[in-house]
Amino acid sequence: MTDNATDIAIVGFAHAPHVPETYGTTNGVEMLVPCFQQLYAQLDITKSDIDFWCSGSSDYLAGRAFSFISAIDAIGAVPPINESHVEMDAAWALYEAWVKLRSGQADTALVYGFGKSSAGTLRKVLAMQLDPYLVTPLWPDSVSIAGLQARAGLDAGRWSERDMASVAAGAHGDVESLLGTPYVADPFRAHDVAPVTDGAAAVVLAVGDRARQLCERPAWITGIEHRIDSPALGARDLTVSPSTAAAARAATGGDAGGFDIAELHAPFSHQQLILAEAIGLASSTTINPSGGALAGNPMFAAGLERIGYAAQAIMTGSAGKALAHATSGPALQQNLVAALADSATGTTGEATR
Repeated sequence: MTDNATDIAIVGFAHAPHVPETYGTTNGVEMLVPCFQQLYAQLDITKSDIDFWCSGSSDYLAGRAFSFISAIDAIGAVPPINESHVEMDAAWALYEAWVKLRSGQADTALVYGFGKSSAGTLRKVLAMQLDPYLVTPLWPDSVSIAGLQARAGLDAGRWSERDMASVAAGAHGDVESLLGTPYVADPFRAHDVAPVTDGAAAVVLAVGDRARQLCERPAWITGIEHRIDSPALGARDLTVSPSTAAAARAATGGDAGGFDIAELHAPFSHQQLILAEAIGLASSTTINPSGGALAGNPMFAAGLERIGYAAQAIMTGSAGKALAHATSGPALQQNLVAALADSATGTTGEATR
């Protein structure tokens, strides 16, 4: 795709409450309906105004085949819809919708993701993402795999436990108090690990003048790209993230300075350190003003939320430029970076390979 292709913006964002457990079904309908209703009211539209729908979720997490088909109950049967789905975080569904809009096949898109993490043993279910022959049969949980990554960085001197606690504490937290808490899985303390969270999120995209009609201050996507590292954990240096660095270069044109905020999808405290370095964020950039995944990590929606929160900062006028990141897979295996701005300046990221 060329740089002068159609300008696309995020014009609406909604998410379900972050809670440790919900009592609805695993298809997410109960969480999604309020999100859709909020967006319809916010943008003064109906579902008939949406040209394309795309979702992100996981049948493994839901414990049922084709759970994303059941989730379409949240949309309704009439009128007929143009719909697609990705079996991963909905940030990648947003990428698919972005491609659809850039290709001229639609003017508007609604992207949503959902996950009822409390429905099963989440940290073991995520082992299904691993090598099905050699690794999954060992059933390593996601915290243990991230712990290997954190320990590798600690032993190599790339970060310290104090650095990890500083991420969790944020600008105003008490680092010393956090360091005084017990380990839950060495080298992790409770604050280093994202909580198990049920949730859903939805974002509306629109093209050019349609975006300006729907939103007074659209968040224009000036660059977006995703890349992947080896799924073999022993085949890569877990203390760095080459795929994030490559995606960031493509999405930002190689200049990651000047962003007012950055929303980074880091389910573990040390991963924020890896991501900030890989992207090359300036010290003046505020990272995760929303609280990030450590405050709430709804599976298959948390990455889309990072994009939504970054866009929301632009739409409300609290930021002029924002960067968003999403991850999927073990130990930062797959990474997506999006650059957003309050004015359309053309798109940097590539739509196809």
